[in-house]
Amino acid sequence: MKLDLVTLPGDGVGPEVVRAAMEVLEAVTDRCGHTVEVVECPVGWSAVVKHGDPLPRETIDACMAAEAVLLGAVGHPAADSEPAARRPEAGLLRLRRELGCYANIRPARVTPSLQDVSPLRPEVVQGTDLVIVRELAGGIYYGEATPEDGTVLTRAYNTMAYTADEIERIARVAFELAQDRRGEVTSVDKANVLVVSRLWRRVVNEVALDYPNVRCRHMLVDRAAMELVFNPSSFDVILTANMFGDILSDQAASLAGSIGLLASASIGGTTGLYEPVHGSAPDIAGQDIANPVGAIMSVGLMLRHAFHLHEEARMIEDGVATALAQGLRTKDLASSGAGWIGTRAMSEAVASIIAGKESDVACTR
Repeated sequence: MKLDLVTLPGDGVGPEVVRAAMEVLEAVTDRCGHTVEVVECPVGWSAVVKHGDPLPRETIDACMAAEAVLLGAVGHPAADSEPAARRPEAGLLRLRRELGCYANIRPARVTPSLQDVSPLRPEVVQGTDLVIVRELAGGIYYGEATPEDGTVLTRAYNTMAYTADEIERIARVAFELAQDRRGEVTSVDKANVLVVSRLWRRVVNEVALDYPNVRCRHMLVDRAAMELVFNPSSFDVILTANMFGDILSDQAASLAGSIGLLASASIGGTTGLYEPVHGSAPDIAGQDIANPVGAIMSVGLMLRHAFHLHEEARMIEDGVATALAQGLRTKDLASSGAGWIGTRAMSEAVASIIAGKESDVACTR
């Protein structure tokens, strides 16, 4: 099988983690007899420097023609003084919109080998295995906002708006996922204050009627934030709006001990976008200390959702789990004074496990 994809290394540690993830993908495809055709394109601040635009037209066209897109990270301190349209984050929002991605899937799982890394007690995080389904194409990030024209503002606004159709389609993604997991959706909103959240709750209840085998409960976002700390294993699938999902998924990353571990898949449109949850971390760029696991696991999500190669995705998940169980740690995961390995060494270890281990996992052809 031929896999056509675009890589967008981006800024900061983005090129390093994308390179690491592609090394692991190569190990999988070599083992299973697949081929990969890759086009690399600019995005973010590096694209502004070269092309004057964080999302050049050539990048959009290449992504639209591909089966999947793997993104590293965007963001740079030099962009802070730039107009909104030239900031790297604006390019990422435009890319999501161009691709039509409306559902962001962010798994967060605490394996036994990482319980000692979590800032929470092992008995609290034990059994944590949840997925956050974040609405990605609407809400406050895309609502009407104060124009940025360089003047000093004394009043500003961003509006949070959703239609019933937008809520329904993201709710169905969450309920479909829950059917293949433990069968529970927790819909997170702020219905005691926001009118838009009351619409959200009503539509989710209507969708739930089509999934009688899935339990549905509603939770206010402030309580959900608390429960993620006190009782994270109680969650299966968390369904929520754009801004709430952005915040809660970063909080969920802390359960496993590092945001560098978490992957994401943005789906629903013409082409899926796969990226680690972490940012560009320019302060550690080029030092071979970034954690590549989030990017590697994003490739696993890409194989599963874009190419329907579920066994190959399992190879990556098992390879990462084995490496972590062997005690391999990047700097962000290492306890004070403990040894750690670099970005390249971690990806090489996972790739070697995939290439050489005996397994009952069969390749998909």
